[in-house]
Amino acid sequence: MLEYKQNYVQHHAITLWKRKGSRSGGSAEKTSMFKNYEEAKQYITGNGVKMIDFMMIDLNGRWRHLTIPADRFTEDTMRNGIGFDGSNYGFAPVEKSDMVFIPDLTSAYMDPFMEIPTMSMIGDVYVISYPDNYRFDQDPRNVAKRAEAYLKETGIADTILLGPEYEFHVFDHVSYSSEPNRSHFTIDAEQAEWNKGNEGFNLGYKMSYQAGYHMAPPQDVLYDFRSRVAMLMEGMGIKVKYHHHEVGGPGQLEIEVEFGELTEMADKTMMTKYLIKNQAIKEGRSATFMPKPVFEEAGNGMHVHMILFKDGKPLFFDENGYSQLSETAMYFMGGILKHIAALCAFTNPSTNSYKRLVPGYEAPVTIGFATANRSSVIRIPAYAKDPDKKRFEIRNPDGTCNPYYAFAAVLMAGIDGIKNKIDPVAEGFGPYDFNLFDLSDEDKKKLKGLPTSLNRALDALEADYEFLLEGGVFSKRLIEIWVENKRAEARKQNYMPTPMEFDLYYDL
Repeated sequence: MLEYKQNYVQHHAITLWKRKGSRSGGSAEKTSMFKNYEEAKQYITGNGVKMIDFMMIDLNGRWRHLTIPADRFTEDTMRNGIGFDGSNYGFAPVEKSDMVFIPDLTSAYMDPFMEIPTMSMIGDVYVISYPDNYRFDQDPRNVAKRAEAYLKETGIADTILLGPEYEFHVFDHVSYSSEPNRSHFTIDAEQAEWNKGNEGFNLGYKMSYQAGYHMAPPQDVLYDFRSRVAMLMEGMGIKVKYHHHEVGGPGQLEIEVEFGELTEMADKTMMTKYLIKNQAIKEGRSATFMPKPVFEEAGNGMHVHMILFKDGKPLFFDENGYSQLSETAMYFMGGILKHIAALCAFTNPSTNSYKRLVPGYEAPVTIGFATANRSSVIRIPAYAKDPDKKRFEIRNPDGTCNPYYAFAAVLMAGIDGIKNKIDPVAEGFGPYDFNLFDLSDEDKKKLKGLPTSLNRALDALEADYEFLLEGGVFSKRLIEIWVENKRAEARKQNYMPTPMEFDLYYDL
């Protein structure tokens, strides 16, 4: 059965995005496998598909799903959708109305992990209304699509291309509990330095503390795992730029992908996390995108590169500008840096996020921009010299974000910067072409820093959210429920005694 399943997926994987065009920054022309329901039904019948699985994105950015037999997939499914209880997904209820999700045929793919041949597709959330249903304003995909539409409406650009870098850990063991009388977590990675003295079966070649960057086998025992994941991603139309071992010794990895449009890349981020986690489980391991799972080791970010285009022409290049960046690019950066504290509520939405955003681990802590400087929030890669590659990356986001909300929020901040001509130099955000970590304590006090906790990021969002409401991209109710839910998470974490507190204070 396993061999059949692997062959089935290899020969029948649905590729949704075909690479095309001359934008070497990584653009993609989205090409739906199916133009209509009839084409989808013919594929299902002709290729032995037995189940149709509908993937839904909840408020926090987790996939949930519902499955029907393939012969129950009808035109009515595409027209009227399937009803569900959105409150269980974390969304605020919509008074006197019902919710349905309607499948998006452009998102269809063959799931490589299901024993029964299964086609999956993402569902978009609608509110039942007469005479016509309307998109639910809290639905993550709706927010992302609305942000792209608003960009076009402004006339600033017609396309934003994003290129995320996915950092994560793969462990050989994980256990944890948070009970009133017991709190602990235990992780293990066979390659970790702490296993050097293991008296059991041990072949040596461990990965030294903070020394995993680009390390080769035999220390890099996860090379083949990354390649297998990369091949799965390629089969799903997610073009891999490269993969490598990251700095963190206990199984920290990175996979970087080529560029794509905003909603497309949010979809692909969800798919990438799904593939990584399930392939790890299949191989008897466990993958996590937690920003800081290992104390005193490098954390997991999700840096996002970005470029604006209009009529096929890149807008971020100016041969005479700072680091060859145009005025538009500078204003876009200015908007992001101006609103960065509020953005953190979406780009870094976990209490664990702020255990990564600390000095000493290449994670940014200071609000500023620079060229080829990994200690600043915004970094301009020096190697990207061609006009259609000229870009910058925002380095604070991490993999606990809901990518639809996070990407949309960053775009809205950038648009606000362009509309209001927010100059990052005049605002005092740099350029900081030096290592910010090496400054004296006195000089550091002069710099503006990122929020140091989730609560502080939420405070910033409550004080600065109007730019997100422009064009009806985010709704005020969505921001309210986001803050409410995240405050509850922070309270729960803050109220819980930790093992470290016992270590520090039990004997006082």
